[in-house]
Amino acid sequence: MTSRQGAASGGQLEDRVDLSAETDSKLLQAQQLVEASTDNLREALALLAALEKRCRVGNDTTSLVKVCEASLQLCKDASDDEALVATLKNLSTRRSQKSKAVSALVHKAITWVLEGDGYSPLDVSTDEQRVIRERLVVTLRDITDGKIFLEAERARLTRALATIKEEEGDIAAAANVLQDVHVETYGSLSKREKVEFILEQMRLTLGKQDYIRAAIVAGKINRKAIAEEGMEQEKIKFFTLMTEYHRHEKDAFELAKDYHSIYSTSSVQADENQWRDALQSSVLFLALSPYSNEQQDMMNRIYIDPNLEKIDSCRETLKLLLRKEIINFPLPHQTELESMGAFTIGGDELTSHWRKTFHTRIVQHNVRVAALYYRRIHGKRLAQLLGLKPAELEAEIASMVSDGSVYAKIDRPGDIIRFAAKKTPEAVLSDWASDISSLLDLVESTTHLIHKENMTQ
Repeated sequence: MTSRQGAASGGQLEDRVDLSAETDSKLLQAQQLVEASTDNLREALALLAALEKRCRVGNDTTSLVKVCEASLQLCKDASDDEALVATLKNLSTRRSQKSKAVSALVHKAITWVLEGDGYSPLDVSTDEQRVIRERLVVTLRDITDGKIFLEAERARLTRALATIKEEEGDIAAAANVLQDVHVETYGSLSKREKVEFILEQMRLTLGKQDYIRAAIVAGKINRKAIAEEGMEQEKIKFFTLMTEYHRHEKDAFELAKDYHSIYSTSSVQADENQWRDALQSSVLFLALSPYSNEQQDMMNRIYIDPNLEKIDSCRETLKLLLRKEIINFPLPHQTELESMGAFTIGGDELTSHWRKTFHTRIVQHNVRVAALYYRRIHGKRLAQLLGLKPAELEAEIASMVSDGSVYAKIDRPGDIIRFAAKKTPEAVLSDWASDISSLLDLVESTTHLIHKENMTQ
């Protein structure tokens, strides 16, 4: 028996037909047909299809959801995967289909392809099951496309599809699948889910060796979000991925900051082995970094860290680099520094680059020290002090002058290197005036003291 509720008044409400009794009857009938024989599945689906249309047109959303879910369940019980996919497509694309019905279809079917965590694909044993699983995931992704009320489900299905592609060994396809979803704009996902999704995008993009896109994706991570309590694992994973990117870019200072961020994480601080490795790596790449105010500030902050006292090689290395004294190469702990895991990651070519860079940074430090104590010096003498050939010294000074880290002029015929810039007449006059002023102040102060002493006597 049917009844009408919510009669339209002035076009403000739609007519609703109550088909709950008929729905219960037809659902039982369809169930009995399939239980009698799976060959009756088509007949049962046809019975429910007609009922689905009546519920949809009659705006009986509750009954409509029941019919849609029952149709999928019958296909699943009959183990007819082809019918399951076809029914899912047909019901979700009906004209004027209700959003609640589409949502119910997706939520019903998603449990058959995803684990309890919501994004890991179910384990399957045969190739046929893998094909069906992937097909069902793709179908559900197509259904959720463009539907804001299902954006969270689309993100989870996309992540599951990427995992499937990765299991098949197709990293590029997995990365491309994840790139299609701009999860940072989704409002229905939690902060943690967004971060985890973007981290997966980063990982696969780096696996694809698309470093430019990896840098773009990394910019979507909110540093304040991963610094919050409870996000320690996400923070560690993010900066570990960033070390892979910065290692490819051969950016030593950014690597030092990445490892120091890992070191400063509370969960790492609780494990001595972890914080020791992170702190050692931070010091190592600080030593490999070009000179800058930021680098010097970070060196000084790490130098006063109590944990550094437990790592002699790192403490002594920083102590040498912070002093304004010439350093002999190799350093006392050079072998130990170069045997660290962070130094050898990336293959022989990158290790060779870091070893050459280490020597360069020590030479640059020594040149800055020489510029601090000498206004001019013979090139051969400076080369002797630094343990370099004259040609190597000249090339390094020229490089430092080019990047603005030191002022120098080389007189080749006279073999003289000048580290002090020649002053303009105005600067000389200004310095002279300043000196005269200081001298007069001293004379006046001395005269005052003499008069004071005479008065006392």
